[in-house]
Amino acid sequence: MKYLPPRLLWALMGLGALAALATSPASARVDGDTIVLGSTLSLSGKFFRMGIRTKRGYDVAVDRVNQSGGIRVGGASYRLRIVYYDDESVPARARQLAERLIEQDGVRYFLGPYSSGLTKVVAAVTEKHGIPLIASQAASRALFDQSYRYLFTVPSTSDQYFASTIELAAEVAAKNGKRVSDIKVAMAFENDLASLDSRAGVIDRIADYAMQIVVDDRLPRDLDDMTATLKKVEAVKPDLLLVSGHAMGATTAARQIESLGIDVPMIAITHCESAELIHQFARAVNGFLCPTQWSETLGYRDDLFGAAADYARLFRARFPNYARVPTQAAQASAAVMVWKDAFERAASFEAEALRDAIAGTNMKTFYGAIAFSDDGNNTAKPMVVRQIQDGRFNAVAPSRWAPHALRWPRKPR
Repeated sequence: MKYLPPRLLWALMGLGALAALATSPASARVDGDTIVLGSTLSLSGKFFRMGIRTKRGYDVAVDRVNQSGGIRVGGASYRLRIVYYDDESVPARARQLAERLIEQDGVRYFLGPYSSGLTKVVAAVTEKHGIPLIASQAASRALFDQSYRYLFTVPSTSDQYFASTIELAAEVAAKNGKRVSDIKVAMAFENDLASLDSRAGVIDRIADYAMQIVVDDRLPRDLDDMTATLKKVEAVKPDLLLVSGHAMGATTAARQIESLGIDVPMIAITHCESAELIHQFARAVNGFLCPTQWSETLGYRDDLFGAAADYARLFRARFPNYARVPTQAAQASAAVMVWKDAFERAASFEAEALRDAIAGTNMKTFYGAIAFSDDGNNTAKPMVVRQIQDGRFNAVAPSRWAPHALRWPRKPR
């Protein structure tokens, strides 16, 4: 068989799925003994890798639910099925396909696409139709300033990215007899919406602890030089340095922290994994703290999947090419679990009853706790902090669930 590039292969698969759906009867919201969920996903285009991870997480959870007796509603058991369309990573396409799912396929229950931008587009459609949408890959805090009534998201929002890191710094201070208000924080955030969302959350959390901000720099998007910021850091000697600049920013920070010999007891940086910091700067990044939504080594557990490690084994048994389970897959599976819980507590298929049940969610899962604020964001799950320890990402916070102890102060190897 002639080799096809992954992007083309997935695009063709998406077209095949569309053709199959076009020749089949329109799906009802409940088709016999099957509850039908709908989702647009980036199975091609710039987000296709993340879209595939999301789909695999949805599929693993649907299979697990169906194999475990399904969903009990009104004394009867129902299976789950998802209707997917490929949004091609294009907002206009996602909007069009969300309308198709509702108006042609009769779908009344939605799972989110990949990215905050595409989720915002789909949420506008589901909101118009009064249909609940459980998002698994949307972290922008701005989504939850729109007064959406039917949108709920499983991951922590971007303003929480460094919250657990700041709490960890406070714990370290308390253990070492230092007043938390004496902690000096230096921070550098790229001048884009996602990073500035994170910065806003940091400002709020630092204010809660009355810590001192000694450097607060905004960095350009082509983040290839942090010398001026790091010189300030060297001069003021902070206790904690925070950097958010996507993968390019993480690479620049690691390289220049090493070349300039910057010595800070705690350094936390986003996008450690996507920047391949361990591969590129193995010795220099030892001790770096890396925020993430989830880790398979944490002590979270539930009745459907068991512990986080059990979920990881199940996922890798189906998709053995993954050395680590993608966070996107875990988030997607958790979103399916929220739908299961909502159907069973609502004991109804009606949108308003389900919307209210989702709003009242209070779950413990392998992914972490899930409970929604009035705005629809998950306020129960803290961010995970992994520390690079001898070439490995080891979870060190939240302390209650983490299997590894923080190594402080940070010491490059």
